[in-house]
Amino acid sequence: MALGWLLWRFAGFGPGHFLILGGAAIAPGIWAASVVARETGSGDPAIVVIDEVVGQWIALGGAAVFNWKSWLAAFVLFRLFDIWKLPPARQLDRIAGGVGIVFDDVASGIYAALVLRAAGWFNLY
Repeated sequence: MALGWLLWRFAGFGPGHFLILGGAAIAPGIWAASVVARETGSGDPAIVVIDEVVGQWIALGGAAVFNWKSWLAAFVLFRLFDIWKLPPARQLDRIAGGVGIVFDDVASGIYAALVLRAAGWFNLY
């Protein structure tokens, strides 16, 4: 979130930029998560955070406008959907390696972005 805020504040990033950035980070994220999972022998190593970054940036891509409420909502919504793991996120989480590590967070980010966008249509933030 801190990096995202800096990109918004000082580089003029908007929601579309975060969608592009999140999408662009998927492939390298899968590769990195796969390498770390293989080297550590863990299915979902806690030291891998690129999946969280990708999911959070996708969530930010759903904002209609950026203000403190939309930043907070994007964070909370992504965290909730990441914990709840609604289908198909739960099924994606079961895929071995980097694909499973990253894509459950991509799904959670998409859910959060959709809810955030809908809330923006109703001027809730």
